[in-house]
Amino acid sequence: MSAPDAPDADEKPFFIGFAPPPDALRPFLLGVAGGLVILFAALGWLLGATQDDPGPAAFRFDWGRQTVTGVIDAHPYPVLHVLASATERYAPGDAILLSGQGKRGVQDRAAPLHGALSVVSGVGMQRGPLDMIQARGGANGLAAFEQVEEAPLVPAGAPADLPAPQDLGRWRLTGEICDGKCLAGAMRPGTGLAHKACAVLCLDGGAPPVFVSTGPVDGETFFLIGEAEGGPVPRDLLAWTAQLVTLEGRVERRGDLMVFLVDPSTARLAP
Repeated sequence: MSAPDAPDADEKPFFIGFAPPPDALRPFLLGVAGGLVILFAALGWLLGATQDDPGPAAFRFDWGRQTVTGVIDAHPYPVLHVLASATERYAPGDAILLSGQGKRGVQDRAAPLHGALSVVSGVGMQRGPLDMIQARGGANGLAAFEQVEEAPLVPAGAPADLPAPQDLGRWRLTGEICDGKCLAGAMRPGTGLAHKACAVLCLDGGAPPVFVSTGPVDGETFFLIGEAEGGPVPRDLLAWTAQLVTLEGRVERRGDLMVFLVDPSTARLAP
């Protein structure tokens, strides 16, 4: 029997997926693998660098639990107008939007307390001038002042009632309907079509809707929105969430909060 032919010195190495790579191919394969790692890392950085800055909005767990005394305005969505705070994070006159845990609002708890001195306890969120507290569950998170032990005391002589609304007239504004909870920091960026599905679920669960205007009114671009008679917005208006739209309605300033009471029939996609 003749001996097998010796391998040809000019024969090129051949890679087979189920077999170990030939020694001659290993430097090439390692180079390709390393190059792909660098390429995809660079691509990821490039995609991230070209995105808009989502801003500093966030859950402020670093602040610790916030306990605040104020007056509840339940319409169109729950807001606490601050009279006293257990920390230095909020000051008398601040208006704080309220939400529940998860994708839920606190309308059922806030409605009986409308116009009453109340205490809110929970985690703060903040995006620029927009403040929100995610209230703890039940009476631990939202209750009448007299039901809470060691509640922040209201200074003597402070007006313990809702601020009188200041009518700023009728406006046509262009901007985006967002869910106030994600916008305030529960999600980042909390705006745009990529966030639409999450925003719709939050709004459907009772999170307060906020209109982010492309142009300011009296120096403000964040507006809590409601329907023209002062109640919550109808469900069909929420179909415009996360799109650039034009709306018409009356603008009010309530303390340091702007409220946009809109006519849903005026909703149009912005050109």
